Amino acid sequence: MLVLSRRVGERLMIGDDIVVTILEVRSDGVRLGIDAPRSIAVNRAEVLEAVKEANVAAIAATDAAVETLRQLIPARRRPAALKVVAPEPEPPAAPAAPAAEVPEPAAEPELERAAEPEPTSPPVPEPPAEAEPAAAKPKPSTPSHPTARRPPGIGA
Repeated sequence: MLVLSRRVGERLMIGDDIVVTILEVRSDGVRLGIDAPRSIAVNRAEVLEAVKEANVAAIAATDAAVETLRQLIPARRRPAALKVVAPEPEPPAAPAAPAAEVPEPAAEPELERAAEPEPTSPPVPEPPAEAEPAAAKPKPSTPSHPTARRPPGIGA
């Protein structure tokens, strides 16, 4: 760490483009002016530490917060459950001439979709019938918006 003594109005150069100027010396602190390009971030260390701590606290999730979020998210509708149906046994075949028998592979159980209840929706009320069809309304000669203005010399 470089330690320097400077007086009010004196400057300190960091590289070619950063200038630190001593503005004021008080009993409780020193005021500094920092000229730096916008591409260089100039922050106070205590502010950066507070931001880091706030970010860590925001990441930590409590069980109560997780449960509250679960209640806010609508439940997903799951597809109907699949149930396993065993294949029907085949009737015994007529005896045949003795030959070398090759066992048949076991049949796989078939999957059947459980019947889903059809969604019911409340009946949609029909709009009331009008006695007579509405006549076409003439367009107003004034602008429709109260604050709209016409160019000078157009309209009355």
